[in-house]
Amino acid sequence: MSTLAPPRSGHSRPPRTDPERRPRRGTRRLARREAGFGFLMISPAVLFVAVFTLVPMIASVALSFFSWDVITPPRFVGLDNFERIVRDDAVVSSFGTTLLLAFGIVVVQLVVGLGLAVLVNQRRRPAAKTFFRTTFYLPLLASTAAVSIFMGYMFDMKFGVINYYLNAVGLPSVPWLTSTWGAIVTIILIAAWQQVGFTFVMFVAALTSLPTDVLEAAAIDGAGPVRTLFGVKIPLISPTILFATVVAMINALQLFDQPFIMTKGGPGTATTTATIVMYQTGFQNLQFGYASAIASVLLVIILAITGLQFLAARKWAFYR
Repeated sequence: MSTLAPPRSGHSRPPRTDPERRPRRGTRRLARREAGFGFLMISPAVLFVAVFTLVPMIASVALSFFSWDVITPPRFVGLDNFERIVRDDAVVSSFGTTLLLAFGIVVVQLVVGLGLAVLVNQRRRPAAKTFFRTTFYLPLLASTAAVSIFMGYMFDMKFGVINYYLNAVGLPSVPWLTSTWGAIVTIILIAAWQQVGFTFVMFVAALTSLPTDVLEAAAIDGAGPVRTLFGVKIPLISPTILFATVVAMINALQLFDQPFIMTKGGPGTATTTATIVMYQTGFQNLQFGYASAIASVLLVIILAITGLQFLAARKWAFYR
């Protein structure tokens, strides 16, 4: 009985290859290359945020546990700065003013931005859409300080243009910047007017990308413009509304330029925001530890409100 002997050749047997292993290795190698390229692209932005945002934020939180006037060395005081905030009526009032102005700005900014976006989205001519997008976005490009100075003159009670035209039609002059509610309403309107271009552009992009088959189905079912807006369009762009709300609220809670330039926080403390108190405490009174504690509390408030917005969005935001 003969047996088959193994081949005696100088060449080794080629390794067994799984036909599915090569594509997998190639896919993993390509994924690693793409991931490395992605990390390389975002590394400048991450480095910028780390140096100019994250590090100052951590330093500010650390400084809130010290008493420091720049001249003498910092002295560790523990939680004394935070206990002082609770007892400081001016600081507590500034947080209330900040929340009031922020909610007013966000509501006006979202309602006006969405209304303008709906109107512009109904225009047929692309040139008209481009014109309105550019027009409404221009205020966002202007300097906030320059806009605040200009608006301060316009809303001046004695020689402002607004009261001039009110008097021309027989209406009395309005103390826009010298009365409590006049100053609050004026600050809200100006801040919302300058930021509305951002939400407007986002809403226009969201409305433009809506699926036409859904809109056609709503029209076939007999839905009118108002019902289509509230029953179809707004639910479909709810993720964009959420993003715009979060960004607008974060910006509004850090409001500084408009009340500081136009009213100096007045009349009284009617428009004194937390950021104005921070500036006065740190750069005028040289109490940087206490100012850092106020900034830390404001940071916690911003994080808490942002978290609540995302929790609430779980019920009303619709993701396709």
